[in-house]
Amino acid sequence: MAGKVWPPNKSKKFAREAKLHVPYYVILKVAQNLAPYEDSHLYSEYVFTTRQPFTGIPLDGSMGAGQLCLTYGPVYEDRPVGIRNVATPGPQVAGPVDASKIHDLDATAIRHLTKRTKEAEAVRQEAAEKAARRKWSLFS
Repeated sequence: MAGKVWPPNKSKKFAREAKLHVPYYVILKVAQNLAPYEDSHLYSEYVFTTRQPFTGIPLDGSMGAGQLCLTYGPVYEDRPVGIRNVATPGPQVAGPVDASKIHDLDATAIRHLTKRTKEAEAVRQEAAEKAARRKWSLFS
């Protein structure tokens, strides 16, 4: 990417330099335990269409330029190459198959699916135990 990049610590500078009707891009990291078949990184596109009344900071809906940079930064001027847009459909890993054919899973696929299921269950169990330890009452 040859364009400009604004890291989160330059959010005020980005808020001053951001232009209306120009796309800016951020790269999002995807939690693989929640979406195992999704790409690990996706990009999102923001286009500022209005300005805040008093400060003049560009807005995309209710998200200001500085807030975008602080929350999701770094912000890129050029579209990331080799990364899929979060708004496009993900890869199809399951779906309609020909009912007249038998689609067997090989041993490797079964081991992989079993492993992913156990890992996801362990994460869910750990989160449930952690939530149970943190329960409190207003009157206790």
